[in-house]
Amino acid sequence: MHPAVRRARRPTGALRRLALSSALGTMAVGTWATLGAAAAAGATAGSVLRAATAAIVGEGGVHVVFEAHAGSTSTTERILADIGRTSGLETISAGGAHVSVRVTPTHGYVSGNSSGLIKLFGLSAAQAKKVGADWVSWRPGTSQYAALKADVTMASVKALLPKASGTRLTTEDSGGAALYVLRWTIPATGSTPQLSNRLTVSATGAALPVTATSTASGGLRATTTLSEWGEPVLVSPPPTASTIVSAQING
Repeated sequence: MHPAVRRARRPTGALRRLALSSALGTMAVGTWATLGAAAAAGATAGSVLRAATAAIVGEGGVHVVFEAHAGSTSTTERILADIGRTSGLETISAGGAHVSVRVTPTHGYVSGNSSGLIKLFGLSAAQAKKVGADWVSWRPGTSQYAALKADVTMASVKALLPKASGTRLTTEDSGGAALYVLRWTIPATGSTPQLSNRLTVSATGAALPVTATSTASGGLRATTTLSEWGEPVLVSPPPTASTIVSAQING
């Protein structure tokens, strides 16, 4: 398998710098005082993150919408995913490129058009040609299966959570819902700009993530919205006749 195969939730080029970030949230208005004051009492960034981690582990599924856009390009990368505990699926598109991913406890599958398999997933042109319109599969025990599973199971949701150190906590109300707001920055490196991140978490009931945003200089922005918590995620394998094993695209 080509060593450049990557986790599908990391967009290409400038957009890749914004992966696994996001968020939404209007500024608080008066109802926060009555809805969230009790929930916020004594809360810290660390306590909210611990509660969110425990809440995520207890959920069986969630629907995720991810969008990333660089100000210097008209291309928006969009991911629609249904994330479960041991299975999941997602579709990734950017311009004319698209890829679909399915993961079950026994296999990981990827299909897409030529540009999607090359630009979004990392196959070589020769490998993409061999895949054609079929699905290529990997079994557990391979690095590719592990990466695909991490993208479409709860591990990817937990990856949205920052470390408590350096994270600031405030509260707000959005449409009558009390929310915790976590903010933190990721310093620039030689290859990535500084990122400003914002994550909202429900302050009533289970402490589940709602939205997240990540922004950088030059108009780079990524947004993730999480909804339908607890919905079961059912993933069917593609037809056997349309599936090829990964060994067939090597060489």
